[in-house]
Amino acid sequence: MSTKLVPKLFNLLKNSKCSTCFKRHASNKVLSQDLDPYMTPYSSSPNDQQRLYTWGMAEHGALGDLRIRSRERKITFIYRPVRMRFAYSHQIKDVACGYGFTVYAVESKDHKLFGCGLNTDSQIGYHDPRRGHPLGMVLANVPIQILFKNSNTRIKAVAAGRAHTLVLTNTEGVYALGNNSYGQCGRNIVENEDYSKLREANNIVLPEDISKIVCGQDHSLFLTKTGKVYSCGWSADGQTGLGHYKNESRPTLVEGDIKCENIVKIVSSADCVLALNDKGEVFGWGNSEYGQLFLNSDTYQVNTPRALSLKDTVGKVTDIGASGSACIALNDEGTVFVWGFGILGKGPEFKQSSEPSPIPPTLFGRNQFNPNSTVKSVYGSLFHMAAITNEGNLYTWGKNKWGQLGLGHVKDQYFPLKVSIGAVVKRVSCGADHMAALCLPYQ
Repeated sequence: MSTKLVPKLFNLLKNSKCSTCFKRHASNKVLSQDLDPYMTPYSSSPNDQQRLYTWGMAEHGALGDLRIRSRERKITFIYRPVRMRFAYSHQIKDVACGYGFTVYAVESKDHKLFGCGLNTDSQIGYHDPRRGHPLGMVLANVPIQILFKNSNTRIKAVAAGRAHTLVLTNTEGVYALGNNSYGQCGRNIVENEDYSKLREANNIVLPEDISKIVCGQDHSLFLTKTGKVYSCGWSADGQTGLGHYKNESRPTLVEGDIKCENIVKIVSSADCVLALNDKGEVFGWGNSEYGQLFLNSDTYQVNTPRALSLKDTVGKVTDIGASGSACIALNDEGTVFVWGFGILGKGPEFKQSSEPSPIPPTLFGRNQFNPNSTVKSVYGSLFHMAAITNEGNLYTWGKNKWGQLGLGHVKDQYFPLKVSIGAVVKRVSCGADHMAALCLPYQ
């Protein structure tokens, strides 16, 4: 972003109708051009309990703190968690980290959706402080305008892929923004479409109510309240699960082995998809080049969901995650299992596993002095993995080129290591090059 455009952008933001954004300027009529207008001072109010931390690649603005980028031009990444004051003026309901950008769903009467970072395909909306010159990069958290049919519509969840965003509402289905080269936004593909100038989001409504949304690299997945899965987008590796390898521009029901199952969770960060049913059984489809789906040695893709035999080795599964080349699962005893290829969390020599292998619970803080510590949720991103314990501790491992592990360095981490966050971690979003964590203070 040109430095000449920053003052103009701030002037536009200053005129926002969002009353909570500028509480700290009520007695200050001058808005400094060196400050992010969507950041407020730390508050001592008992209502301001939610905490937001971000870290990783900062060069493209995905961390949402303009001061990190403008004051020190040499800083391209932040390798430890930084507390964002955006959470003090907005009640964040959900956060999603994509490839170089971040989106937030907030509880507000004015602006309900915010975003920052890369915007080459309008994945965080259309922004042009200079008319006709849309910004390809936004360094501060800015409102994303979506024309809802009803002003009372609320946002329930957000999801982010490589260059597209999904927004789940309570009454109007899903809105999709950004790149639609493969149909991932659920609409017809337009040849040579200029995504940088998109002003409207595509509204997706299915025959059943949608309860969860997931973005893969260039495909989208929709989970309904009855446990059915719909998909659209890129399917070169079978990641849409529709029985073919052709791109699908309309959300279509996924069948295969999940046809009669009640699916409760789906995950995907690249081109491999895992699904979990209400019985603790796991299904998968898409890319299996690294053995993620336990296929024959001469088969690398599957275009229809198939049941994965995890019962004998893993037991009842309660949570799942998928990275670009590996998978992770958590059973009802709190044990984490990994398989596939890459940094799996069991040392530099353990680079590949054709079957689920358990990570010792001691690596997640369980010992004789803390015997009740157990993992409660797991996550997979393109290059790394993460886990949260019942005590609210976050552990990360994997590739760390941009400091996305939040460990205070940029070296690859071969074992799960606790991230130093001064709060109870409730939920995280793992992007390709950065992370965000929603936390609560210690009681």
